[in-house]
Amino acid sequence: MTLENLSVDATVSSPRVRSDAEGGLLELAGESYPENSFEFFQPILTWVADFLAQDERPLRVELRLTYLNTSSIKCMMDLLDALEEAHLSGRAVSLTWYYDPENDRALDLAEEFREDLGLPFEIVPLPMEG
Repeated sequence: MTLENLSVDATVSSPRVRSDAEGGLLELAGESYPENSFEFFQPILTWVADFLAQDERPLRVELRLTYLNTSSIKCMMDLLDALEEAHLSGRAVSLTWYYDPENDRALDLAEEFREDLGLPFEIVPLPMEG
C-alpha cells in the first residue's frame, strides 16, 4: 500500500503541512491556532503512524512554527510522543525545529519540548533577513 503524501496550505490560523513518504520527511510551517486543533492534526498523526508502521526508513520532521495555542501544543505533544516511541524502539527519527531568532517564545517552546524528549532534536535559528 502506497502512503499518500500530505499537502495542506497554510491559513491565517493553521500551518502549512507537507509530507514526503518517499523521502521520509514531514514539514509544518506557520502559526497553529485552528478552531479545532485535534481535527487539524489528526491526518498528520495518522500519516506519521502509517509511515512508521509501513517502513523502516528514517523519518525526519522539520518544524518552522511561530506560534501554537494550547490545544495545538497538546496535539504537538502527541506527535512528538509518537516520534519518541519510534525512536525508543530503534527507528531512526529526527526532529529539527527552526525558529526566528527575534521570537523568544518560539525558542522557549522548542526548548520545553526538547527537555521532555530523548530523540535527536535540533533547535536551529533561521537566518536573519536583511
